[in-house]
Amino acid sequence: MPRNKKSSQDHGGGGHDGGGSLRWLLTYADMITLLMAFFIMLYSMSVLNLSKFQQVAVSIRSGFGGMVEGQGRSILGSSGQFSIKPSIIPGDTVGVPWQVVQKIQALVKEKHLQKVVNLRVDQRGLVVSLVTDKLLFAKGQAEISPTAKKVIRSIAETLRDIPNEIRVEGHTCDLPVVSDRYPSNWELSTARATMVIRYLIEGVGIPPERLSAAGYADSKPIVPNTCEKNRASNRRVDIVIVSGGLVGEGR
Repeated sequence: MPRNKKSSQDHGGGGHDGGGSLRWLLTYADMITLLMAFFIMLYSMSVLNLSKFQQVAVSIRSGFGGMVEGQGRSILGSSGQFSIKPSIIPGDTVGVPWQVVQKIQALVKEKHLQKVVNLRVDQRGLVVSLVTDKLLFAKGQAEISPTAKKVIRSIAETLRDIPNEIRVEGHTCDLPVVSDRYPSNWELSTARATMVIRYLIEGVGIPPERLSAAGYADSKPIVPNTCEKNRASNRRVDIVIVSGGLVGEGR
């Protein structure tokens, strides 16, 4: 009888040991679950809304004394001259068709316009900047030169068939304008933007309801007006292909 009792105890102990040997499965299952949750979290953090991220980045730079709101990335190369920005990537154009960016980039390269035409992205959309000196206008004037019309037409033809609103913005440096026709840089910058708008309508055929014009004088420089090279860079016309594609959106 005692022997049978012992056998029973041995058997029970063996069953207990067998259950304990399987406890590692619980730990393994918990570890797998935690790893899966960890990688799901990493994946969710890696999927960003690039347009919103761009807006936040511009706002942060502005808050810390960087570029002012609306300027987006710097458009000046190391030489201080306008240059095409190669870092614009697909998905980073804030609602502007990527094919449009590619066409304008190819056009700038083909026509050797890197020193006078620049592309950049800010929270408004895609900005095509054109220097005014020796390209668009004579000093203190708002009549578009024949050479400038060819450049504007080539760029505008890539925009004719997309739905995005287009804003043309005139900018000057801080030097006072010397002209009987334009009392200040405000009138001059607005007149230049308006002349480009007129050519987009009459010369290229872009519907007027997609267009708007603004003149900012010297209130939005891209570099400090401390020397003539910088002032030449600030004297520009920006063609802004607005994000979203619908006329009037965001107004």
